[in-house]
Amino acid sequence: MHVVTAAIAALTAVASALSPAVPAATTAQIRVDQVGYVTGEAKAAYLMGTTANAGAAFTVVDAAGKSVLTGKVGASTGKWSTAYSAVYPINLTALKTKGTYQIKVGGTTSPTFKVDSANALFSPLADDTVTFFQMQRDGQDVIPGTMDRKPSHLTDKTASVYEIPTFNDETITSNMTGTGVTVDASGGWFDAGDFLKFTATTSYTVSNLLLSQRAHPTAALGAEAQFGLDYLNKMWDPRTGVLYAQVGIGVGDGKDFVGDHEVWRLPEADDALNPKPGDRDYFIKYRPVFAANKPGAKISPNLAGRMAASFALAAQNLATTDKAKARQYLSSAAAIYALADTAGGSVVSVFPHEYYPESSYLDDLELGATEMSLAAKALGDNRANGWATDAGKYAKAYIASGNHDSLNLYDTSALGHADLVKLLRQNNSPKLAVTEAQLTGDLARQLKAAAAEAAKSPFRTGAPIVDGDGATHTFGLMTTALLYGQLTGKHDYDAFATQQRDYILGSNAWGISMLIGSGNFPKCVHNQVANLAGSLTGSGRIAVGGVANGPIDAHQFDTIDPLPDGYRACSDPSYKTYDNTSIRYLDNILTWATNEPADDYTSTGTLALSLAAAG
Repeated sequence: MHVVTAAIAALTAVASALSPAVPAATTAQIRVDQVGYVTGEAKAAYLMGTTANAGAAFTVVDAAGKSVLTGKVGASTGKWSTAYSAVYPINLTALKTKGTYQIKVGGTTSPTFKVDSANALFSPLADDTVTFFQMQRDGQDVIPGTMDRKPSHLTDKTASVYEIPTFNDETITSNMTGTGVTVDASGGWFDAGDFLKFTATTSYTVSNLLLSQRAHPTAALGAEAQFGLDYLNKMWDPRTGVLYAQVGIGVGDGKDFVGDHEVWRLPEADDALNPKPGDRDYFIKYRPVFAANKPGAKISPNLAGRMAASFALAAQNLATTDKAKARQYLSSAAAIYALADTAGGSVVSVFPHEYYPESSYLDDLELGATEMSLAAKALGDNRANGWATDAGKYAKAYIASGNHDSLNLYDTSALGHADLVKLLRQNNSPKLAVTEAQLTGDLARQLKAAAAEAAKSPFRTGAPIVDGDGATHTFGLMTTALLYGQLTGKHDYDAFATQQRDYILGSNAWGISMLIGSGNFPKCVHNQVANLAGSLTGSGRIAVGGVANGPIDAHQFDTIDPLPDGYRACSDPSYKTYDNTSIRYLDNILTWATNEPADDYTSTGTLALSLAAAG
């Protein structure tokens, strides 16, 4: 995530945009999924208003203005804020004819939305997310795209490896000590709105893209997954048994050198620098690389599991077309997996750990072992049953543990469970420590808990938005519900999956879509490329397909860190009317917590939308 420190004086110009709202009068609002609804699914919009709107009549009109559906709003789903004391569902399920529509309640009219097939609605969105990853490319092999991207960080080709420094929060408190090793760390994707590169997030992203390719294959998606795989291949050195975890530093030592988060620029500007060792910007151009382990030593099990999963998924995809390459990928997966440190100790994600504070690993090892077993079966490798046995062991341990979350960067159990069920259904699969019923039962547990949370939410969101990472958790729950339906043939959570998608695409208090380029999306995107090379009006050069977090805990904005010099100011204060005392949304370049699209958020969206498009 992108955090900076600088002079508080920089906040003065935006103080009014960031201050809490005191609405003078309540104007009813209609919130819809701004992309649309599938013809045969359960559909709902929401009237956000007051108790005076109870029992209000609604009319749905088509593109010609003709009334096609009428009715009355349902019972309130709850109070949203002091101003909006009631939220009323509008049942649109009877609307099954393809077309473009609007809802009218009194003098209030909704945004337009479509009714169409799942493929027509969501294939373009899944494709858009791939465009975002193209924008995030680093190295020589960039795609110019709408932002006119240029090659960047070419010195990563011969990057120096450093010992892990010590940190106080983000600030480095030790000397930067080189190891004398250089590696090719070029390529890969920028992690988020900054230019750091992390193996933890890249491997999660690659696995999601490869699973998306399975569900909704396209040439662009396949190429982008391969781009990520090529980078991961560089991060693993089979000769020395070293896995490299990170390229670049976020914040420097506060006096002698700066890090990525302390400079606002286009990425190619780093290549134009000419620093000497000891200069403040030396580590901006000559970015340090940090290893996850010493040569041949054990690797943090979360990294080992998710790296193994990425390579094994690639092996599965190539098992029938390029067996030699598939076996190479499986060999890398097996070597990394064999080094997983399961004896305890701290879990490594990134440096400092607080950027992505992962604490679990059973889910990652389950996923890695499952995908290796599936790859081995496809390739006739006799290690398949051993890895399947491991997968069952880790799945059982995960289910018995108290470290439960829903699908996102920090918990991949839903993906592991789903593919382990598929493995169990294959011929000659060994008996495992878990059964299919236990695996699908744990998916149902995750969904049941989220559905209970949704029942308390006026907009039926299954993830506690106040906790943060709302967009990726919401897309993760949508993914889990779709996988559960595919595996079991049950429809218990179909409507829940639709509700989660609706929330992401505009059916929320602010009427904001968290998928950039779709509906009413953030204009002031916290991304250096988008801010400096793109449009601030929401048209033309935008970060299409990126997924931003959206609304979050209101206390996140008790203090707002300013940005380094060089950014283009941008804010839209109009959303503050819809905040409540717990949750706020700010469309402001300063608010990374709401407006910074990230690779892990976006790849979870890629998978959810690909599954939805496939039907």
